[in-house]
Amino acid sequence: MAYPLLHHSILPAEVMDLRSKKVLVVGLARTGLATVKFLKKKGAIVSASESKLEAEMKEAASELGEMSISLEWGGHTVSHFLNQDLIILSPGVDPTLEPIQKALDRGIQVISETELACRFINVPIIAITGTNGKTTTTLLIGEMLKEEGKKAGVGGNVGEPLILFAERGDQWEILVVEVSSFQLEGIESFRPQCSVLLNITEDHLDRYSTYEDYIEAKIKIFKNQRVEDVAILNQDDPIVMRYEKRVRAKKFFFSLKEKGGEGAFSNGKEIFLKLNGFEETYSLSQSPLKGIHNVENMMAAIIAARLFGISKEAIKRVLNRFRGLEHRLEFVREIEGVSYYNDSKGTNVGSVAKSLQSFQEPIILIAGGKDKNTDLHPLTKLIQGCVRRLILIGEAKERMARELGSLTDTVMAETLEEAVLLAHRTAKRGEIVLLSPACSSFDMFRDYKERGTVFKEAVSRL
Repeated sequence: MAYPLLHHSILPAEVMDLRSKKVLVVGLARTGLATVKFLKKKGAIVSASESKLEAEMKEAASELGEMSISLEWGGHTVSHFLNQDLIILSPGVDPTLEPIQKALDRGIQVISETELACRFINVPIIAITGTNGKTTTTLLIGEMLKEEGKKAGVGGNVGEPLILFAERGDQWEILVVEVSSFQLEGIESFRPQCSVLLNITEDHLDRYSTYEDYIEAKIKIFKNQRVEDVAILNQDDPIVMRYEKRVRAKKFFFSLKEKGGEGAFSNGKEIFLKLNGFEETYSLSQSPLKGIHNVENMMAAIIAARLFGISKEAIKRVLNRFRGLEHRLEFVREIEGVSYYNDSKGTNVGSVAKSLQSFQEPIILIAGGKDKNTDLHPLTKLIQGCVRRLILIGEAKERMARELGSLTDTVMAETLEEAVLLAHRTAKRGEIVLLSPACSSFDMFRDYKERGTVFKEAVSRL
């Protein structure tokens, strides 16, 4: 009873002949390094440009030093960019940089690593995007496919870069790919046979000049889909629904509010699936995943898995064992009736809102970090309603205190460790201490993982 999507033969949009082409890779983190190696194997004349100093990227510098390619460290020069046939941007590289804009003005093709990879992939792609939940949903779908015995590759913005799957294409029947707005910016022909848009809330406004620019980047996931492809959309998200008319693919919806047509609905305890005239139910009583955001992720994953022929039994086995991601609403420990949760991956307002809605108990919320300049207003009612105390840290604490501090008892801390101690001293039995920052981590930590680890270590010492 699955939609026969796998029966379509998938052909690359247009395989690129890279032999003797001058190709510049911008950004030399993990994805950029993999892209350089791929291009070399394809016979391109490769050069690279990186904003960081060579001393900051010793591992990449060591590997690249053996490849005899033209390298630029510590910044990007216009002349280097203009002497190319093709420019590949790694995820996170800002396309508005002057050398990139000058290259575009000159008529030089500029694409993302995702676009390059898709030119060499000839198996179906399930692509997942959204402000929150991308990684969980990507991994869930991948697990469901593997549980059925499918040779499924899982990567993109999580795990291995997509370009590595282009290199080993014959190993896979299907790819499950997490794609960020940064990766979608630079696509031309990237066409997933199944696209998933989980939600859109304000994020990365330190990078995008307007919220609308960020939205437009996200919905590029549908740009090249055809009527025989499928799209899975969050019916409860007003921004997603505002743009659903631009989706040509066959649409399936998931919702926590309305039990409508084809797709999935949940009351929080069960998921009801309706596809091709059949209906079935999935109990959530055994699932270790906590939070309403994870119910949405599970609904999207179930629809995708069933559309690709995965059995109900395989899906249920995955739902009942999948524990979710470290640093995403992760239970740490209970001390004298107080439960501590690490949600360091909650780096934007929409993510924190979902986390706050996942608890019935009073919450002591630790928030703050590097300010993304996003609107904090969506948190107002939630903080008034369920946050008994707000403890603020990091670069954003002053602004957050101005805009949210009057809503509840609010204090500031100089370090995350101090914030944990303040929470511990005032927490009462039956309450939740939640780290959910609504900010990135780069003012105080290497990344959200280090921040979450520091939180867990501080809690373990209490």
